[in-house]
Amino acid sequence: MAKDLSVSALLDVYGAFLSGKQREMMIHYYNEDLSLAEIAENEGTTRQAVSDIIRRGEAQIKRYELECGYKAKISDLKSICKSEISDDQKIKRISAVIDDF
Repeated sequence: MAKDLSVSALLDVYGAFLSGKQREMMIHYYNEDLSLAEIAENEGTTRQAVSDIIRRGEAQIKRYELECGYKAKISDLKSICKSEISDDQKIKRISAVIDDF
C-alpha cells in the first residue's frame, strides 16, 4: 500500500469524523510514519486488518473533501494571506472564499 501523503492534510481537517480506531491507526500510519506491521503489532491485530481500516478511512475523508472542499478552501486562504497583493485585495479575496463556505 503506497502512502498518499496528501491524506495527512485531509486527516488534519476531517479526522474528527472518523471512528476512534480509524483515526488512531491513520495517525500512526501517516503522521508517525509507522508501518502497517508495526501498527498491527501495537494494536494486537493483523497487518491486513490495519490496511483495511486505513483504506476505508482514506476513502471516507477523500469523500468528505469532494463533498465539502474545506481543505482546498483552507489552502486558498493560506495562499491569499501569503500573496503580495494589497490588504484590500486580500480582504476581497478572503471574503469571496468565505462566502463559498
